[in-house]
Amino acid sequence: MSPDLLPSIPEIRRVTQSLAMLDVILCPEWEYRYYSFDRHWGQGEEMASMRNGCGDDWFLLLDAAGAALKGYAHELADDAELPHNIQVQVPANFASFLQEPAFSMECATFCYWRQMGDVGWSKVSSSLGHDGSDDMLALIVSEPAAYKTWAEEYYEVAVSLAAVEALFSHQPLDDALILALNPDADLSEVYAEADAIGYPTNVV
Repeated sequence: MSPDLLPSIPEIRRVTQSLAMLDVILCPEWEYRYYSFDRHWGQGEEMASMRNGCGDDWFLLLDAAGAALKGYAHELADDAELPHNIQVQVPANFASFLQEPAFSMECATFCYWRQMGDVGWSKVSSSLGHDGSDDMLALIVSEPAAYKTWAEEYYEVAVSLAAVEALFSHQPLDDALILALNPDADLSEVYAEADAIGYPTNVV
């Protein structure tokens, strides 16, 4: 994926929070979700991630330096120089990202970063012609209808487009919005996870 297609830092934060919140509502079982977001990842750090359960994943760290994203498509991992290039090319002020053991930085097929104040994203150079980023980052740069289509196929349930659109726009969460997506949702659990994600709610 061209770095020009990735949204601004505030926008990628909003979208990844929305994806995580949608997955919480549609899938109570954490281990089967694709997307997650932790607003308390570290001191001044937030982390979004995607795991497909088949060995592919990406991690996005948001902190004072800006935003950095690393992904791994396990069937395409054949650029032995990429982990080294990441350490060399990503600015040193992303040290928390570069040194995070949970991100498995030695396993990568693509990596992007954007410092606060940058006019756009940069991408670490790689010899890979196809690095998996187009597929794995598609829902970050797509319209809500794309998530609806994906979720209906993956979770095998009907998904309300209006509700998805509401979450993509960060409409505050309430009982009606949750139940429109999942009539069997545990409301208290959803609100607790919304707090962990940092998604807005109407709960006082």
